[in-house]
Amino acid sequence: MRLQRLTQLERTKLVEEYQEVLKQIEYLKSVLASETLVRTIIKDELTDIRETYRDERRTQIVKEEAEISLEDLIAAEEVIVTISHSGYIKRNALSLYRAQRRGGKGKIGMGIKEEDFVENLFTASTHDSLLFFTDAGKVYWLKVHEIPEASRAAKGKALVNLLALSGSEKVTATLPVKEFRDDRYIVMGTKKGVIKKTELSAFSNPRQGGIIALGLEGGDRLIGVQLTDGQREILLGTRQGITIRFKEEEVRAMGRTAYGVKGITLEEGNEVIGMETITPDSTTSILTVTEGGYGKRTPVGEYRVQGRGGKGIISVKTTERNGLAIGFLQVRDGDEIMLIAAQGKVLRCKVDDIREIGRNTQGVRILDLDGEGDRVVGVARLAEVVEREDAGSEDTPEA
Repeated sequence: MRLQRLTQLERTKLVEEYQEVLKQIEYLKSVLASETLVRTIIKDELTDIRETYRDERRTQIVKEEAEISLEDLIAAEEVIVTISHSGYIKRNALSLYRAQRRGGKGKIGMGIKEEDFVENLFTASTHDSLLFFTDAGKVYWLKVHEIPEASRAAKGKALVNLLALSGSEKVTATLPVKEFRDDRYIVMGTKKGVIKKTELSAFSNPRQGGIIALGLEGGDRLIGVQLTDGQREILLGTRQGITIRFKEEEVRAMGRTAYGVKGITLEEGNEVIGMETITPDSTTSILTVTEGGYGKRTPVGEYRVQGRGGKGIISVKTTERNGLAIGFLQVRDGDEIMLIAAQGKVLRCKVDDIREIGRNTQGVRILDLDGEGDRVVGVARLAEVVEREDAGSEDTPEA
């Protein structure tokens, strides 16, 4: 083909393309100028899509409303909750306390002042509830995920900043609860020897300002709270060294605002300082500490079961030498305790160092006091978490 003919063909093609573009422009201008034409085009295109991709709907659209709470957005995971004697609380991820070998030096599980120590420690889910009982007979709620998360060495946040406590209320006991079951009970004991049992399900509706857990007469205070299955036995220890042991079945379940029933008959000037619950076949010991710095461990088996409301039996002789009792705790081998004196002395010791002796004795000296006016004012069982360094051949989770 000659070059002249080839050039002519290319020119003709370009002219045809130009004419087509002019026609397209005219069409698009007509579409923009006519709303009816725009709707017609949209309808035709949607109809074509429907015919091309028609199939049965796989999803179902239903009319339903659901409330989403903050808790629904938080993953359920196990954490360590730590509460100190001075009322500081925090939570840590369980992974911070890895299983390690036996026999190391250990690390601090909570950064606290020298006179403070970890008194409560437990594992709970972020969706669990914590019940805080105060000496005024009220109970407050806190979800575990609402507790500030802190590093292992941090002391945490003061409970007074998390709970709406009123006046001079002090937290007496903390109970972790996964579900509020009807077959579980809260057993409470007061300074005047009153005992009360209430179904756990009665505490399932939290309120910001707390609710009444039990009614208290003038001058009475709540001193102990335990979670039970209804088949345990209750021990009450008093300032004059008297202890009573009776079956939990003798205390009927009652409503939240009830006052309770008599657990022990107290002589004038005496008061309850501690409450513990045990299983009928328990092999633990009862540790009694007096204000003179003396203490003793007595096997639970030496406290015979009596009827509720009796006068009890002697747990420790309280004389001018050892003073009145200030602490009444259930302990096991390997536990550690902390004693606090009025003039600031603090002693940490193992209960294994306190020998087991009979009930009708004065005990042995645990703490040497400074001066004639000094006395022991507090005793508590420790619940330290220790991370152990590698040493030895057995892997054991720290506790």
